[in-house]
Amino acid sequence: MSRGKFRAALAAGVMTSALAAWSIAAAQTPPAQLGARYVPAPWWMQEPVIASIGLVRTELPANRAAFTAQFQAVERTSAAAQQAAAAKVREIDSVLRAYGADKVRIETTLSTRPLYEQYRDKDGNILENQRADKIDRYEVSATVRIDVRDMAVLERAYAAVQAAQPTAVGPVGFRLEPDNEVRTWLSKEAVKDAARRANLAADAAGSKLGRVKVIDPTGRACQTDVLAGWPSYGSGGAPVDVSYDAAMAPSPPPPPPPPAPMAARGGGQGEPMQFTLQPPRQWLQEEACVVYGLM
Repeated sequence: MSRGKFRAALAAGVMTSALAAWSIAAAQTPPAQLGARYVPAPWWMQEPVIASIGLVRTELPANRAAFTAQFQAVERTSAAAQQAAAAKVREIDSVLRAYGADKVRIETTLSTRPLYEQYRDKDGNILENQRADKIDRYEVSATVRIDVRDMAVLERAYAAVQAAQPTAVGPVGFRLEPDNEVRTWLSKEAVKDAARRANLAADAAGSKLGRVKVIDPTGRACQTDVLAGWPSYGSGGAPVDVSYDAAMAPSPPPPPPPPAPMAARGGGQGEPMQFTLQPPRQWLQEEACVVYGLM
């Protein structure tokens, strides 16, 4: 190949690559500027359509709980204080781990604080000698975070922690973490609700639904404001309440027998007190967008 032909082929290759890059960039560019007054309609609006948003929610009891307990120890040295704090945590740690990691999870952190010698000034105020050579003792705080994943053992775990005589116990916080089966069921309910709303709207307008053009589980396709700017995501309206059939889920295994009281193993102050901790019910919401043609 001559040098002239080689240069021409190279230039053609560069031009082809540039056109391909421009095509990709153009494909990724929105069809109109954000905030534009009018924008091109989506491809599925080239003929009469109806875009329906299905919006549903259900109320389920919280299935996760968490709280913290703190144990403190004061000793002459930092190492001795840490050992004393660890000894206080060790027994309750073994009690909670007996439930299994699938039901109760424990996370322990330690913090150390020096306690300085104190003196009174001429006005009688108590002050500290905050110098390294004036440390009198060390205070170690062991914070245990208990994450309960089985509500059947929550009250027993909480009572066991209280029986261990911690320095402080934090409030119990509840949360809802639905499993994949619940999410899948609620997503199907959202699509059903979109179909119901579309049928009602088409019937009220004297029309009939055609074939499905778009199914968007996120609901965003139905929230595009074609006439007043692209995009304009807004609320889908009021949700429809649906009831989750607990029978759809597999029956949970029976809870394990409670661990022996701490006093029976040589520690604690007797049998743990009983507490009533009722998981609150929380809302779970889902939406979907279904676009139909009209006949």
